[in-house]
Amino acid sequence: MNTNAELLKELRIDRKAAPPPSRRGLWIALGIVVALLLAAGAAWAIFGRDRGIEVRTATVQAIGSGSGSASVLDATGYVVARRMATVSAKITGKVREVMIEEGQRVEEGEVMATLDPVDADAERALAASQLAAARSQIAGVQAQLRDAELDAGRLGKLVGQQLVSKSQYDQSVAQRDALRAQLTTAQRNARVAADRLAIADNGVDNTIVRAPFAGVVTAKAAQPGEIVSPLSAGGGFTRTGIGTIVDMDSLEVEVDVGEAFIGRVQPKMPVEATLNAYPDWKIPAEVIAIIPAADRGKATVKVRIALKQKDPRIVPDMGVRVSFLEAAKPESANQPQGVRVPAAAIVERDGREVAFALDDAGSRVEQRVLKTGMAMGDDRQVLSGLVAGDAVVLDPPEKLEDGARVTMATDAEK
Repeated sequence: MNTNAELLKELRIDRKAAPPPSRRGLWIALGIVVALLLAAGAAWAIFGRDRGIEVRTATVQAIGSGSGSASVLDATGYVVARRMATVSAKITGKVREVMIEEGQRVEEGEVMATLDPVDADAERALAASQLAAARSQIAGVQAQLRDAELDAGRLGKLVGQQLVSKSQYDQSVAQRDALRAQLTTAQRNARVAADRLAIADNGVDNTIVRAPFAGVVTAKAAQPGEIVSPLSAGGGFTRTGIGTIVDMDSLEVEVDVGEAFIGRVQPKMPVEATLNAYPDWKIPAEVIAIIPAADRGKATVKVRIALKQKDPRIVPDMGVRVSFLEAAKPESANQPQGVRVPAAAIVERDGREVAFALDDAGSRVEQRVLKTGMAMGDDRQVLSGLVAGDAVVLDPPEKLEDGARVTMATDAEK
């Protein structure tokens, strides 16, 4: 009995005992530990890491880098074409076919359009018939003349023998001479008819409109069925042109320069042109001529500029900005060599003149041994050890060494 009672007591739940630890509490504790570790790492990264020595820097300049071409005057203008034509027919007529489109390249003599040739063909056919009639008339007169010459020859022999009268002979001679005159007239009429036929041929050719020079079509002005004329006949119902072509090889720039500054511009002066459409593209150019006339209203003088670079991107009427440049000065034999370095960047270490240049990353410095030259104001000439574009440390502190980490000083510290 006692044994059974003890067994029952062991099976009872002790509600006063402490509950077992839960998994959620363990995760919370672990998260707190990780957060503390991350915060400690961040604090070390910010406050414990070596930020390097704060320094000020300057850029090494090439000696004579400013001796090249410099702008003496800026102006604005437009791209223009020296050869541009609105092509029209020489005669008034109805357009039969137009063979051009905008942007099309045409060669000199290429057919651009044709007009209705009915009237011109009729004129030519009439002229050809007149020429044929004149030539047939010549043949008839020549036959009559041969007969008259033979008759006059026979009568000349008989009158000498007194077999025919002198008046009969004289009549035959007169007829012969008249036929000779008729032959001359017929021959001249034939030549006139041939000339008239040539004019009619030109009339037929005038119904074909050809390109006067090679270029690019920039405008198509007529359509089949419209009436075109070299003169503005019929008000607004008559076209005066077939299309406009531009010789792209003749493009140049025209700018207006103020009268007060025109003295700075000279023929053959180098120019740098920049199209408004392509601001990063610098086009070499040259002054062609200064037009010897001023605009009274704008107080400007027009200057023509030749573009030395041909490119399909350059089209007429584009806006352009130009800079008139000084001629580049030839390098002198006694011109200083090397680079200009601020004197504050050069210090003496171990008996040698050195400078500290930033590496490619800009976070560490490299000690460079220098070969220096003459003083150049606040700068020094450096013959070797540095190149133009290098960033050097100004007033390097004594503790700065080769390979040391540096940071740029803030503006307030400068």
